[in-house]
Amino acid sequence: MKGKVIIVLDRLRSAHNTGNIFRIAEALGASEIIACGCTPVPPHPRLVKTAMGTDEMVPCRTFDTSLEAVNALRREGVKEILAAEPLPGSVPAWRRNYTFPLAVIFGNEALGVHPATLEAVDGTISLPMYGKKASINVGNAAAAILYAIEARSDLS
Repeated sequence: MKGKVIIVLDRLRSAHNTGNIFRIAEALGASEIIACGCTPVPPHPRLVKTAMGTDEMVPCRTFDTSLEAVNALRREGVKEILAAEPLPGSVPAWRRNYTFPLAVIFGNEALGVHPATLEAVDGTISLPMYGKKASINVGNAAAAILYAIEARSDLS
């Protein structure tokens, strides 16, 4: 996966979650993080504390909206752009075959990925949700999904 995946964060509110995702991105060798909307970016003090130095190791850029990020990534030649969203028809992250370079969009915990962005992506991936609440922390979801992509990256 090293250098083959871009992580897009769509309107995440929590600096702690964002810092956690920086750590995951660094551990897996993600190319960059793109922060959209209100997503906290370095040098936000809570993000920096949670990121434990990875905010200085993983490149980060910003866009006003995730749709702008998708359009820019397409112009830059990203082969596949997926949203992590538990919608009908979403493929479990460990079952999909991926095309690299790949971008994965993680959305706001309450609102998900912006609807206009969902219309512009190549598909959705998800984790099974069997509980009544059907909700997990976005940092935990990012870790599970990105490691699933890593596990499949040598199969693509």
